[in-house]
Order: sequence, then C-alpha cells, then structure tokens
Amino acid sequence: MKKGTILYKFRYWIFACAILLTGCSEEYNTEERIVVGDVVEDVKEVMEDEKKSSKEMESGNPSLQENTKDIEGDTEDMAVEPEIDNADWSEYFNGLNGTAVIYDASNRRYKIYNDELAVDRRSPCSTFKIISSLTALEYGILEPEDSVRIWSGEVFWNEDWNRDIDFSEAFRTSCVWYYRQLIDDIGKDRMQEELEKLQYGNCDISDWEGRLNTNNNNRALTGFWIESSLLISPKEQVEVMECIFGENSEYSEETQNELKQVMLVTEQERTDISVYGKTGMGKVNGIVVDAWFTGFAETTEGNLYFCVRLGRTDGMEVSSPLAKEIAIQIVSDYSNCNNLKL
Repeated sequence: MKKGTILYKFRYWIFACAILLTGCSEEYNTEERIVVGDVVEDVKEVMEDEKKSSKEMESGNPSLQENTKDIEGDTEDMAVEPEIDNADWSEYFNGLNGTAVIYDASNRRYKIYNDELAVDRRSPCSTFKIISSLTALEYGILEPEDSVRIWSGEVFWNEDWNRDIDFSEAFRTSCVWYYRQLIDDIGKDRMQEELEKLQYGNCDISDWEGRLNTNNNNRALTGFWIESSLLISPKEQVEVMECIFGENSEYSEETQNELKQVMLVTEQERTDISVYGKTGMGKVNGIVVDAWFTGFAETTEGNLYFCVRLGRTDGMEVSSPLAKEIAIQIVSDYSNCNNLKL
C-alpha cells in the first residue's frame, strides 16, 4: 500500500474522532458546530496539500528542477582560477636578485620565476607613469596634441628634462617634473579613486609630496610613487596591466591607443609580436634597490602581460634597462616556445 493512502486513511480517522469528541447528537451548541466546521476545513486543506505533494513527488517538482538548473548555470558561469606554474628562468637573470611574472591571457596561466619576490610589494617608481598617464587621458586632463609643459629653467641631472616637453617625450624620457605637475593636476581624490578601482597594490598615496624618499628632497622630483608610501608587487603589476588592456577593460579604446603609442618598444628584433611597457628605477642612499619593466605583448595567440623586477644585488649592475632586456627576452622566448623551460 502507498504511503499517501495510509496517511489519507489516518487523517480520515482523526476527523472521525474529532466528530465523536465534539458530540454526534443534536445537543451540541453553535460554538461546537463552528469548531467542527473548522476541523473539517483544516482536514480538507491538508488532504488537498497531500494530494498535490504526492503528484509533485511522482512527476518531479518543476520548481525544484528549475532551481537546480539555475545553480548549475551559476556554477558554469563562475570564473575558473588561472593556473600558476613555477618557471626556471635563472639563466636570464645570471645571478641577479630578481623575479619575472607572465600572465598568458588566452590560456589563463601564470608563469612565475622566484615566487617569493613576485608577491613582495615595492615602490613602483616610474612604472607608475602608466597609471598617471592613463588617468589623465581618460578624464581629459591630458590632451596629447596639446600637452607641452614649460620648463622652469631649473637644471636637472637628466639633460632631456631641461627644456619644454610634451607628453610623448615626457613618457619616453621618464621626466619626473612633468609627471609631478600632471599628478598634481589629477588631484588626490581622483587618484585615490583610480588606484582603488585598479586594486593597485596598497593604494597608499598618503605621502603625496614624497617626503619619505630620503634619496631626493627636490619637490619637483619626488612623490608618493618614488620609494615612498605607494607599494605594489610584480604579480599585482601584471594584474593591473591586464585590467587596463584586457578584454574586460573599462577604459576607452581611445585612451588605450594613446597609451599604447607611448609604451610601444621599437628596438626589438621580432616583428610578429608588439611589446609595450615602461621602465622604473629607485635608489636608496645612491644604491639601486628597484629596477622594473612592466607591460604587455600582443602576439598571434593573444596578449601576454608581464613584469620583471630586479632588486639590490651587491657586486652586480642593477638597472631598469637591464630589467627591460630580460623581460623582452623572456616574453619573446615564451611566445616562440624556443629555448624556454615551460
């Protein structure tokens, strides 16, 4: 016998007993009639619900099936975490203290050399010019065709800075005084908002003037991004590059193209890939402690986002041009899949 039938009969006998308990004669009063009536209605509702539940159990609950489909769909839509593989790229560094990170967007895979340094946050130095340029371009603070800033007449150590200069030249020569003015034009509130949007390292611009940088006290050549409060790791640099230039970028195509023009590396041997990036270098007590090159490469297989950082290495030359050279070699070999330990 089916469970539904048993339950039905059981509830029938409960109903019958309720009638007997309230009295079967004509002597029960109006109040008792109301009670019995309520019991009858309650039993009817229970019986209808039971019949409905039995049918749904036999045929399959449509709402339950629909919810299951929704859950399955949500699971399929969840982004799969990228793979992270360690790489032995020591031959490129030749004893230098450093790290390299590549994110292969088409394969959703990270390749990392020296993973401890890859997540160590350091001052971004002049690689931050990518971010300040991006922000100024996106909000119309910087117009490339009308971007000349007037030299103050102060003589700087870099001769390329001792003249009136436009955006393209300022980026290429990494002119600090130009970007000091540009960042002041952007302002603290907008800059803070942009860093949080990009999840740029520790997002700390508290030392706006760059007074923590004991290597230089010239206001025109200091800032929060030069050996000061703002810090970011090489892996985070790569994530920021993908955020700016990736498929899901929230920045306008015009802004991206303007930025790519100044970031393009022209002195490279291969013509089947285009490399874009920015160097950065910071010193403490006259010694180079941070040397960067970060950016991305357009290849036939998709974009490769990369970052190389060199740290202090006693007895060896450490410089941003060297970080750039190492990065281009690794990216080129990775793209070509020749002489690279994958």
